Amino acid sequence: MNRGSGAASCPSSVPGDGHSSGHSESRRVCSNCRKVLRQEKKIRVSLPLRRGPSAFIPEKEVIQANSLNERTHLLVEEYSTSGRLDNITQVMSLHTQYLESFLRSQFYMLRMDGPLPLPYRHYIAIMAAARHQCSYLINMHVDEFLKTGGIPEWLNGLEYVPQRLKNLNEINKLLAHRPWLLSKEHIQKLVKTGENNWSLPELVHAVVLLAHYHALASFVFGSGINPERDLDASNGYRLISVNNFCVCDLANDNNIQNASLTSNNFGISDSLSELEALMDRMKRLQEEEDEEASQEEMDTRFEKEKTESLLVVTEAFDDEIVSTADVSRYVEDPGFGYKDFARRGEEHLPTFRAQDYTWENHGFSLVNRLYSDIGHLLDEKFRMVYSLTYNTMATHEDVDTTMLRRALFNYVHCMFGIRYDDYDYGEVNQLLERSLKVYIKTVTCYPERTTKRMYDSYWRQFKHSEKVHVNLLLMEARMQAELLYALRAITRHLT
Repeated sequence: MNRGSGAASCPSSVPGDGHSSGHSESRRVCSNCRKVLRQEKKIRVSLPLRRGPSAFIPEKEVIQANSLNERTHLLVEEYSTSGRLDNITQVMSLHTQYLESFLRSQFYMLRMDGPLPLPYRHYIAIMAAARHQCSYLINMHVDEFLKTGGIPEWLNGLEYVPQRLKNLNEINKLLAHRPWLLSKEHIQKLVKTGENNWSLPELVHAVVLLAHYHALASFVFGSGINPERDLDASNGYRLISVNNFCVCDLANDNNIQNASLTSNNFGISDSLSELEALMDRMKRLQEEEDEEASQEEMDTRFEKEKTESLLVVTEAFDDEIVSTADVSRYVEDPGFGYKDFARRGEEHLPTFRAQDYTWENHGFSLVNRLYSDIGHLLDEKFRMVYSLTYNTMATHEDVDTTMLRRALFNYVHCMFGIRYDDYDYGEVNQLLERSLKVYIKTVTCYPERTTKRMYDSYWRQFKHSEKVHVNLLLMEARMQAELLYALRAITRHLT
């Protein structure tokens, strides 16, 4: 596919009948399985037996792809920083063309000549992954940090690291959750802090790493990447926050099997009709492409889509996911998270008009000037994922999926307040049904909340490789959005 959440997984809960010792608010009913939910603080959930690289994708599909593709193993030998075929690489190998661009750019950020020393690079990756409690990436880079000569004491937490690394906490937090708040003042504070200041090349290198690992955390959770090992498990159990959540859909236990999730909701005929309806909508939109809407209508459609994104994913995210000590030690201000760009009842922030500061005309040249050659590698990666296509949709062949890829990419940017004036946002509503929007917003904005049920609920007749492609698009759209805000702030600092 090419460029660029409703209620949570337990569809909704309704208050109890009010006969529970006078505390009607303490009992709720899951509208999916109808079980009564009690307000518990935490619950111990047995860890499922993890097999294969993904909890969402059948192991045989990934293994078959890898066994058929010698190119993947050559790429790992050349560019893998870990020196092995890890779970992320195995899942990405469903799209070998993209994988090459990904591994080359990641290798360059972590291992090749650059402004930052190697241990700093891995510690910044840890800080970025910790914003989304991504223990998979944290564990990976703790190992790499030590291998490259990092000081073990730093792994005790942020209070043990040099002040200049601590100073990255603010932009790490903003880029991960609300990049539109990043300003030139944040940049000035970092580059004008005396002995702890950052040079602009160092800062650009750090920003690229932060954006890369925030986005990669989205891919890890969105694709159900299994841990290489369970370092946060204790005696085979994990503590999960379950206030108002039903055990049928715990966000941190994606392997839970529940018949109500598989037998009652969707039939084959329903998913086939869903596929045909999507094909029909694409065909109709392609036929109408020559009918240009007025600028006023285009403005209205963007504002409508931006406002409607507020309704996607709401009340079921009130409770915090339990953060293990291994993760929380790397996080400052853990309560700071994504808030909708266009929040109701607040003064709107100005929309980021893409043509005023584009990756192609502005971001690329700035990042390449301050951190030599990374711009070319990132540009290749963005272009690769945006243009990648096999001209198929599920069982259909010879399909032009450009329109669908563009809708996915632009919807992510819309949620981050970025608008393309020449894009008709009416296409987003036509092409992305609600369950897919729920999935996109969760993976992009709160990836640690992603569940297998969300993954299974959209495009039910599509191949897993096509859903992985969706995750690649979401990851790159998110990374580009963060970079646009950061590089625009740096440009404003320079001018």
